[in-house]
Amino acid sequence: MKYMLLIYLEEGAQPEAVLEACYKESTQYAHELARNGNYLGAGPLYPTATATSVRVREGKRMVLDGPFAETREQLGGYFLVDAANLDEALAIAAGIPGAKFGTVEVRPVLEISGLPGPAT
Repeated sequence: MKYMLLIYLEEGAQPEAVLEACYKESTQYAHELARNGNYLGAGPLYPTATATSVRVREGKRMVLDGPFAETREQLGGYFLVDAANLDEALAIAAGIPGAKFGTVEVRPVLEISGLPGPAT
């Protein structure tokens, strides 16, 4: 089953050097997950100041600056993994370097038929 591991962090709470080290560790972890057959994708996100939100109401598109929600922790990145079950997904989430100073939300991905496969 696919799981989305959403990494939430408090922006600006960690020095740039800590974030750079976290990116390196995350890259190494992604390679480890790939060797084990769990890795499907991962990536950090730019800060919320770069975010734009889109809503459609009554057929009209509204574009808003910033993230959807104002909270202390913001979505900072993700891992998409294939895990046998929730326990394995939780174990993978605990290995994500950002979990040391943030929160990792683990959510199963609802797979629906008819979606295109990965781009080749």
